This record gives sequence, C-alpha cells and structure tokens, in this order.
Amino acid sequence: MSTGAQYKQRMRKQYHTRTVGDERHTWDVHRLLRLARGRQTETIPLSAITELDALWWYREVDDLPTPRSIAHHIRLMQEADLRWPILLCADGRLMDGMHRVLKALVEGHREIQAVRFDPTPEPDFVNADVDALPYPDEEI
Repeated sequence: MSTGAQYKQRMRKQYHTRTVGDERHTWDVHRLLRLARGRQTETIPLSAITELDALWWYREVDDLPTPRSIAHHIRLMQEADLRWPILLCADGRLMDGMHRVLKALVEGHREIQAVRFDPTPEPDFVNADVDALPYPDEEI
C-alpha cells in the first residue's frame, strides 16, 4: 500500500522537534506529510513504538499535564484518522502520528501503518524557537 492524495484535508500546523547532539532539530510536519505521499507503507507493531513509554508532550518545565491539556489530547486522539500512516525516521523513531498511535492502542489494535523515511529528511530548522515559528492551517 502506498500513501496518496486521496486523504487531502486541512490540518493545523505542527512541528516535530528532537535533540540531536547539542542541537534542537525541527521538522515541519506538513512538509513531512508531502514527502510521504506515494511512499510505500509498512505495518508496524505498536509494541515497537518506544515513544509510547516516553515523555512525549510534556517535556518542557512549564508544560504541565493539566486536565484541560489532557482533554485537548483526548479530543485530538478521537479525531485522528487511522487511514493516515504515521511517520518514522530512518531509525524508526516517531516523527508524526502520536494521536493516531494512541487511538490505535485504545481501540485494541496491535499494529499501525507507517511510512519510514530512509534517509531521514533534513530538518527545516536548527535551534529555532518553536513558539516563534508560523502556525497557519494548511491543506495537505
């Protein structure tokens, strides 16, 4: 199965960040989704997604898991569309799709469709202030 444009929709702007060495690398998720179009998907066991057991959203000191923020993530999980594959870097780390992963887990799925980038795309930003980046909704 390959990803395609059949699932075009407007999506809130998102960025994926990761520390690489001493730098903070940031990818524009919309760009990653465009890069994933037409690529083969693979079936990944949910047990292989190590981020399920890691601190994912609440990594910053002032980013607290309040009931309101948890409710926000629950709503996003409920709205997640499992027809969209998750995105993994070349090393198998999650780059996009945690709400889809959680939805699959809650619904009792054991596997999920994924696109694995190999090689991992270059980041869009290095050491950028993520809060200062643009956040327009875009069609993907």
